[in-house]
Amino acid sequence: MKGIILAGGRATRLRPLTTITSKQLLPVYNKPMIYYPIETLIKAGITEILIIIAPDYSGHFLNLLGDGRDFGAKFSYAVQKEPKGLADAFIIGADFIDNDNVTMILGDNIFDQDFSQEINNFKSGAMIFARKVEDPKRFGVVEFDKNMKAVSIEEKPESPRSNYAVVGLYTYDNRVVEIAKNLKPSDRGEIEITDINRIYLEKGELQVNIFDTLWEDAGTFDSLLHVSNVMAQKEKAKQVQG
Repeated sequence: MKGIILAGGRATRLRPLTTITSKQLLPVYNKPMIYYPIETLIKAGITEILIIIAPDYSGHFLNLLGDGRDFGAKFSYAVQKEPKGLADAFIIGADFIDNDNVTMILGDNIFDQDFSQEINNFKSGAMIFARKVEDPKRFGVVEFDKNMKAVSIEEKPESPRSNYAVVGLYTYDNRVVEIAKNLKPSDRGEIEITDINRIYLEKGELQVNIFDTLWEDAGTFDSLLHVSNVMAQKEKAKQVQG
């Protein structure tokens, strides 16, 4: 299993904070944001990781993370010149993925969950994770039938069919590369990861795992503040226990 962290983009919603650095290098309490997705992958046993970054601050990532040995991992880097959609990560990372399965995590998604069992048990197809949210319009939304089997997925729908958002952690077999290459851009001009998930769903090969622990998409001022406060409380609780 290979790992990809997508840490490109311009993060215009977080300006002026992101005027001089990447969103994924902003602090979440006492660590740079990108440490959290790195830790999520490593906790799941994934140590060969490609980090996809925007060109403007590529040197900042290299200075901070190096080759990964300090994390007990091996890091590679690739530049995404323009944000073309989440699915573009699999085109950029095609040679890195090669014949292996791959788990991609978004560089601004923060979890307090160990996904090692699900990822280690993955064999083929696609596996995504969903969580109930109050504002599903911001995300990809998965609809379930009465047996909690996924029946549809929509990207940022105006009228969501459920409150279950697809979070920024995705596991695929290596067919995902060719699927991504054959996608047509959406109305937003991006190749959508929701379209990848829909293709696997139509094949009957999409597994959706529901969880209810901490997840934060730290791409807004409010979510960045909230997750920083949560992590501060958790860290201080550890210090008291220690």
